[in-house]
Amino acid sequence: MEFESLIFDIDGTLWDSRAMVAEGYNRQLRAEGLAHLQVTVEDLTPLFGKVKEELAEALFALLPEEARNALIDRCMDSEREFLADMECAMGYPNVRETLEALAKRHRLFIVSNCDRGYPELCMEKLCIGHLIEGHLCYGDTGTPKGETILRLMDTHRISSACYIGDTQGDANAARTAAIPFVYCTYGFGQVDGYWKKIDAFEDLLTLL
Repeated sequence: MEFESLIFDIDGTLWDSRAMVAEGYNRQLRAEGLAHLQVTVEDLTPLFGKVKEELAEALFALLPEEARNALIDRCMDSEREFLADMECAMGYPNVRETLEALAKRHRLFIVSNCDRGYPELCMEKLCIGHLIEGHLCYGDTGTPKGETILRLMDTHRISSACYIGDTQGDANAARTAAIPFVYCTYGFGQVDGYWKKIDAFEDLLTLL
């Protein structure tokens, strides 16, 4: 099957930022005297790929809804500031090299359930911004990932694509968008219902 474009998830697909995200959150929580709410990598792992309101409900369930949603916004701001300042190697092996090869034959895009600013940070840290033609996230659209994929495809007039991710939510989003799903088994989730799977990012070169 030939695809004009490839659309990528971020967390669990292009990089593993869990430890850095946890520390970014915890810095904010400590600064606000909320050290008892600190999070761990284990807390975050099943939540990656969910929208921020779902993260807030899971992590800060004892707080009123308005307060926990405001807190998750501040934690995400702290997280992005922390990641931007860190010299960190979070990308999975051979991501940039694989994308460089894929970009010779496909248009490359990103769709994520993250907040605004996170895709740009990922592209900067992995040095892949010149390879990515466009991106959208939940922070841009406020819509479920499947609808965000459809919006990206419409905006960029994408005629055929597959979505590459690592969770059941990613698979469901691809189904909503009516495009094939490639499951990254090295990521954070267990997935039923995928077109193909890869065990390492560079496997895309032979799969596609």
